[in-house]
Amino acid sequence: MMVNCCGLLNANKEPVPLKSVEVELEVRDHVTTVISTLNYENKEDKPLEAVFVFPLPGDAAVCHFSAKIGQTQIVAEVKEKQEAREEYDDALSSGQQAFLLEESEQSPDIFSLSVGSLPPGESASIRLEYVTELAVQADEGLRFCLPAVLNPRYQPQGSGGSAGVNVQVTSVPASLVPYSLSFSARVSSPRPVSKVESNCPLDPLQYLNTEKTQATVKLAAGHKFDRDVELLIYYKDAHQPTAVVEAGQASSKPGTLMGDPVVMLSLYPEFPQAVMSSVASCGEFVFLLDRSGSMSGARLKSAKVQIMFYFFRKIIHSVSLTQWPSPSSLSSLKDTLLLLLKSLPVGCYFNIYSFGSSFQHIFPKSVEYNQKTMEEALKNVEEMQANLGGTEILQPLKHIYSQPCIPNQPRQLFVFTDGEVGNTKEVINLVKQNSGSHRCFSFGIGEGASSALINGLAKEGGGHAQFITGTDRMQPKVMQSLRFALQPAVVDISVKWDLPKGVSVTALSPPLTALFQGQRSLVYAQLTGQSSEASQGCVTVKYSLAGHPSQNQLQFSLKPAEDTGLTVHRLAARTLIRSLEMEERERDGREDGGVKKKKVVELSVQSGVSSAFTSFIAVNKGDGEAIQGPLVRRNVPTPMMMAMGMRQMSCGAPQMTMMMAMDMGRCVPMSCGAPRMTKRCSPKQPARDPLLQLVSLQKASGCWVLDPALAAALGKTSEEVEKPKPASVNQEVWATILALIWLHGFKMDAQEEWELLAMKAVSWLRAQKASCVTECVEAVNSLLGCNVQRDTLGI
Repeated sequence: MMVNCCGLLNANKEPVPLKSVEVELEVRDHVTTVISTLNYENKEDKPLEAVFVFPLPGDAAVCHFSAKIGQTQIVAEVKEKQEAREEYDDALSSGQQAFLLEESEQSPDIFSLSVGSLPPGESASIRLEYVTELAVQADEGLRFCLPAVLNPRYQPQGSGGSAGVNVQVTSVPASLVPYSLSFSARVSSPRPVSKVESNCPLDPLQYLNTEKTQATVKLAAGHKFDRDVELLIYYKDAHQPTAVVEAGQASSKPGTLMGDPVVMLSLYPEFPQAVMSSVASCGEFVFLLDRSGSMSGARLKSAKVQIMFYFFRKIIHSVSLTQWPSPSSLSSLKDTLLLLLKSLPVGCYFNIYSFGSSFQHIFPKSVEYNQKTMEEALKNVEEMQANLGGTEILQPLKHIYSQPCIPNQPRQLFVFTDGEVGNTKEVINLVKQNSGSHRCFSFGIGEGASSALINGLAKEGGGHAQFITGTDRMQPKVMQSLRFALQPAVVDISVKWDLPKGVSVTALSPPLTALFQGQRSLVYAQLTGQSSEASQGCVTVKYSLAGHPSQNQLQFSLKPAEDTGLTVHRLAARTLIRSLEMEERERDGREDGGVKKKKVVELSVQSGVSSAFTSFIAVNKGDGEAIQGPLVRRNVPTPMMMAMGMRQMSCGAPQMTMMMAMDMGRCVPMSCGAPRMTKRCSPKQPARDPLLQLVSLQKASGCWVLDPALAAALGKTSEEVEKPKPASVNQEVWATILALIWLHGFKMDAQEEWELLAMKAVSWLRAQKASCVTECVEAVNSLLGCNVQRDTLGI
């Protein structure tokens, strides 16, 4: 018998007690303080313990946690994690109200909040604050994302879950989520705010001054929890380097991190044009593709029954198959791989891995890029399905790193995943251990992809992270990262400070390991001492690029900025804490008395910033009467965008969970370890995009062949494309000019997707030293109805 189980309900079939969530952003330039208020109410006749599990950005620093019960305000303290848990348990056993907030030991973007011993009829308001850096998008927008739900975390077989609070997470349809959301942002910057955009409806942007350097914006009423809330903020002259000096905390001792001023540098290196005009013609490109069940587009893992996910991911706010997401993540990834493989430079090496519960690779080791290997790879990619089960990324990474590097072919690793792993820290640590032999470019696919995993892979791998959400096209973002990968590696990076006498500097950020043209790098440093002389400082970033020494310099004022609170200090503390945590994990069993862990706990308590080894604990130690009756535990559901919700079915003795994974019109029940049964609905396959159709015909060398397939891709007959060709012109030269002019004439809006493969085509044409090129260009323009100049093509 199957019963609908849309979330946990109490005995009266009323929803769990979270009533509303209010989120306020205080954005200052490119960092933000996020203030979340969670309002609870216990409508049951028994005291209640509620557990709410929620996501935060992986690089966020939680810095305040308080609770208000009636008129009583309780502010939490940061304590060592085990000590906090014991205090929480003691409080509950003695009938006191208590609150516990802690970070997952497996991933820094998961937090659980336990609201303990809430009396019948009582309300509680929980206030949580965190600070985070805003990521820079390819279009120079600063991105903030409020995840609607937590990702399902796939826990690899044989690994245990994190200790501490035993959290069960329930997913319900978005339309039935029993709490509301309000969301607002206040933006201020030295530069004018040009616009604010979102994937969700916003009220109009309100400017607060004539200079347009301050503005407010709100999420329109009636948010349906059917997507992440993504905010994109655009400033004028966003790529100018800046420095912010923040005064220390008056109550903290000088010489400590919180007592001294802290400077945050935002650097945008500009590389010499002569170096940037050339792209690498070598490299080993390894593509690691997620083929777990969620990549089918349904966002549900086809995992075995005994493996319990931490969380369900949202899917869609409708059960109608006609509204199912199309194309799937894997389908989009296949199109992206086509562009990537066509854009690779002649003479490089490559391989493609795919993973789920197990992993596969197309070639035993990386092979030289040529027509034969490219065709074999594309054939394999086309046949790939999202059928490899769960998400175990650690093993394929170990296999890739076990392969010897190819001399004079720098390794570039591209990782594509919806970010659903339970051992995030272990994966990131492995990438860091191998950071000297490669650069890692990561891509988070789909709503709510783990920022901790995606950002961590790129940061520790010296690469760049991208997120593809909502209606974003994957291809332009991936091709931007390929352009970064083709840039020469920046080496010998150093940061030199020039400060007045009496002022010293202590670096708080780990050493810079990667710089890319136009991409931001943030550097934090502590300033100790005072100077009666100059109030100016200078920082110089030196590096070597393609054998050429280069540097960027920034002058900045040592006078602390006004009205910054302690945002910069907390972000600096978070940066240092994360570095120490990584060093602690790298001990690998070596005895050092837990020195790094002690430093993390000490810094976390001093700064009030969360860490893997501390928790926020708040206990109401008032003189009220002890709470009577047994404690009832409730788990607050996260929204799941599939109206059918979770169902339970009886399989022998115990009840097992059955998940229905919908994959492009295919219904796949997973239950009780039985074989999968597939009911096919035979969806109509859409026609292939003309751009991808043309790209698919390009040869590895960069040229096109004059054949009926090319004519069809251009919307012409074979006779129409062959007739205007000058008699003396080689067919491949003619075909390649045809393709290039079509791209420039009809697909300029997608230039970032085909730019690299067009450069390869131009290089091929130049090598042919063909005659009559001008005549060919004129003839093709006439045939296609275009007006593309020869100089525009670069031939």
